[in-house]
Amino acid sequence: EVQMMESGGGSVQAGGSLRLTCTVSGFAFTDADLAWYRQGPEEDECMAVATVSRDGELYYADSVKGRFTISRDMDKKILYLQMTGLIPEDTATYACASTGFKDHIRNMCGAGAIFGNWGQGTQVTVSS
Repeated sequence: EVQMMESGGGSVQAGGSLRLTCTVSGFAFTDADLAWYRQGPEEDECMAVATVSRDGELYYADSVKGRFTISRDMDKKILYLQMTGLIPEDTATYACASTGFKDHIRNMCGAGAIFGNWGQGTQVTVSS
C-alpha cells in the first residue's frame, strides 16, 4: 500500500522559511517521479511547485525559482521542500505527489490526479 504523509507546514511572516517533509512507503523512489503541489482557495489554483524525476531531473515553477528547493533521500524515502523568502502569495495547502507514469508528474491537477498518489496536504500560511 502506498502511503505519503507530509509534515512541516505552519504559519510564518513574509521573508521566513519552512521545510516540508513527505515520508513515503509502498514504492521505491527509483520507480516514480515526485512532486510538491500546492492548492490555493480557488479550484483552479492547483500548481506543481517543484518536481524531481526518477532520474533526478528537477523542475521549479517560475514563481518559486531561487526560493524553493526540492530534494529527496533515496534511502529513507523522504521528499523535502525547503522554502525560503516566503511571500503571502505562497499561502496554500501543499501536498506531495508521486506517479509511475513518465512525463506526467506536472499534469496531476484535476483529472490528472488519478494517475498518481498523494499525501493529505499541509497548510502553509504566510502573513505580510
